[in-house]
Amino acid sequence: MLLNLCEPAIERKEKVEANLPIRNVNRVVGTIVGSEVTRRWGPEGLPEDTIEINFTGSAGQSFGAFMPKGLTFTIEGDANDYVGKGLSGGKIIVYPPRSSTFIHSENIIVGNVALYGATGGEAYIAGMAGERFCVRNSGVTAVVESVGDHGCEYMTGGRVVVLGPAGRNFAAGMSGGIAYVLDEKGDFPRRCNQQMVGLKKLDNPDEIEQVWKMIQRHQTYTHSVRAAVILQDWEKFVPQFVKVLPKDYERVLNSLERVQRSGLGGEDAIMAAFQENARDVSRIGGG
Repeated sequence: MLLNLCEPAIERKEKVEANLPIRNVNRVVGTIVGSEVTRRWGPEGLPEDTIEINFTGSAGQSFGAFMPKGLTFTIEGDANDYVGKGLSGGKIIVYPPRSSTFIHSENIIVGNVALYGATGGEAYIAGMAGERFCVRNSGVTAVVESVGDHGCEYMTGGRVVVLGPAGRNFAAGMSGGIAYVLDEKGDFPRRCNQQMVGLKKLDNPDEIEQVWKMIQRHQTYTHSVRAAVILQDWEKFVPQFVKVLPKDYERVLNSLERVQRSGLGGEDAIMAAFQENARDVSRIGGG
C-alpha cells in the first residue's frame, strides 16, 4: 500500500503526504519505498520532504531503514529496535502521543541500536533511546533526550545532541563526529569511555549556535517540552553541555583549520589536512 501511495513522488517527484496507522508487526517500513527512490533518482534522492508520511502507533523493527533523501517519516507513538538503520539522507521524527502524561525524556520511545550504520540524514527523538544509539553512525545529525548504555559506540561521523543523561560506556571506540551531552548532574565523565575521546566545554560561538539550531529544529518537529525548557533558558544550559570529541578527529580538524588559513579550500583542503595529520602520526609513532 505504501509503495503505491508514494508512486507519484517516485515516478514524477510529485509531493506526497499521508497519515497512516502503524503496528509493531509492520517492520522495515519505508525501506522498499526508499529503494525505489534510489533506483529511479540515484544517490541524490528527492528534494527534501517530497514524501511526508505521518504514522500513529507502534512501529516494528527497522522503521525507516536505509531511507534516502526526500523521505520524511514521523511517528506519534513509539518504535522498536533499529530505527533508521543505515539511514542515508532521509528524516525520521518520533514523539510520544500528544495525550501522554509521562515525562518524555525519562521514558524509552525507540528501542536499541537506533541509527546503526547511518550515513546521512536527520533524526529527532522526543524521548529516551535504548542502548547503542548511533552505533557506527557516520553522517547523521540526531537529537535525542536521553540514551541507554554504549551511546555513539564506534561512531565515525555526524553530530549527536543528547538533552539529558547517557548510560555507561558512552563513546566507546568513537573515532569521528561530535556528540554534545547535557550533563546537569555533572556525572557524565564517569559514564563516558574516554580511551579515544576528549571531553571539552561548549564554548565556541559558532558551535553554540549550531547546537542551538539543532535543538530548535528538534522542538519544532517534535514539540518537545524538554527542548522548549532548554531553549527558553539557553544561557543557563550552555555551560552544562559536554562536547565529546575523538582525539584523532580533533587533530584532523586542527590540521584542516591550518590548511584553510593558508588559502586552500574544498577537497584540496581536506586532502592536505589528512596528509598533514598522517605525517604527524608517523612522526609520533617513529615511522
